[in-house]
Amino acid sequence: MENPHAERQAILLERILKNASACTEMILELNHCVEEILRANASVKIAADLATKYRKNVQYNLAATEHEAP
Repeated sequence: MENPHAERQAILLERILKNASACTEMILELNHCVEEILRANASVKIAADLATKYRKNVQYNLAATEHEAP
């Protein structure tokens, strides 16, 4: 005796697989876009790191010269 719901289950399973495949494609595209953004922002990150190091050096040097002032 065949399952009376087999046809409906097969259709639902096919829809699930199709949606999962589409979701996988979208995630891959999203990953690609994120990689492009990261590459584009690499120089901004370098500039931000340099600015942060410069600020820390300035603060250190200001603190050091305040202790030396008469």
